[in-house]
Amino acid sequence: MKSIRLAEGREASLLRRHPWIFSGAVAEVQGEPAAGETVAVRAADGRFLAWAAYSPRSQIRARVWTFREAEAVEPPFFHRRLAAALARRRALVDPEARTGYRLVFGEADGLPGVVVDRYGDFLVCQFLSAGAEYWREVLLEGLLALVPCRGIHERSDTAARGKEGLAPRSGTARGEAAPEEVEIVEFGCRFGVDVWRGHKTGFYLDQAENRYRLAALCAGARVLNAFSYTGAFTVAALRAGAEQVVEVDSSASALAASARNLARNGLRGERCQQVRADVFELLRRYRAEGKCFDLVILDPPRFADGRAQLPRAARAYKDLVLNAAPLVAPGGLLVNFSCSAAVDPALFQKITADGFLDADREGRAVAYLTQGPDHPVALSFPESLYLKGLVNRVE
Repeated sequence: MKSIRLAEGREASLLRRHPWIFSGAVAEVQGEPAAGETVAVRAADGRFLAWAAYSPRSQIRARVWTFREAEAVEPPFFHRRLAAALARRRALVDPEARTGYRLVFGEADGLPGVVVDRYGDFLVCQFLSAGAEYWREVLLEGLLALVPCRGIHERSDTAARGKEGLAPRSGTARGEAAPEEVEIVEFGCRFGVDVWRGHKTGFYLDQAENRYRLAALCAGARVLNAFSYTGAFTVAALRAGAEQVVEVDSSASALAASARNLARNGLRGERCQQVRADVFELLRRYRAEGKCFDLVILDPPRFADGRAQLPRAARAYKDLVLNAAPLVAPGGLLVNFSCSAAVDPALFQKITADGFLDADREGRAVAYLTQGPDHPVALSFPESLYLKGLVNRVE
């Protein structure tokens, strides 16, 4: 049996059931396993620790499938894991309220590197690790057997695959080709999703619960939606009765998609002002002009892929708060998010506090936000908690 043996004392994280084994922890590789092949992981003294997918090109040298020695990593194993992930969603997501949601969330569902999202009658998959790629055909067949759908689209085109030594892949994987836009329903709002070219798998599903929650605060409010992308927060705010929404994004195609979403929901254009601009520059300009809003939403893209980018990311998050806080009317709300897993909740709160301090505004967090229940957090894998949000009352 092909295996990897860990260096002395490097088994502690595995004993806590963390699924990643970094290259520096590996003392010896036995049997020349291929990329993605299942290997036994053993402690320095030979004790069995886990079955894992081997990845010779990645700093994460192996990702654990199971910690149970008697559990064979064969096709039935993946069928069971997929079925368990689907059962979790049935308990947590109302498919009538939301026709777009995450079905499989990688390590949090015991399937490292596998992401599956549902958009109406279509599934969108990502196979982001060597192990996921190795078992791709089995996983696709398992999804077809378990989830009625018209087609499965693949979006394995992220930088994560490059770190695993894998080439990007995108296109129809099974069944019908997805249309240019797949329509989904989210708590009464209708959105078009570009699964071919959109960010991630086409839509920010992780913010669904937060959009619903913030919509309740928008009646009669003047709202600034920064980094608006395809306007999901905008639509939710306007449907909830916002007086006006100014949405800002640097992408003309994203703003055009937002306009289609507004029309799809029967919303009048005069209540939404679209601004194509760099958010950092626009916030400074609005601050100088004395602009005022009741609610400001800051939902930027990921600023840090790892710890090396933390200083730069911290500066960017602070700069946003520094220039956005003065735009909020006294008693209003500033809602800021980070989707960088490397920025933990305590650090994000400190960065936010520093931004308020430098803006000479008083802020109090009145709610903490995170990813929706279709993006569960494995307690032994804190990296699966990546989305953090603060609802700050500005005084």
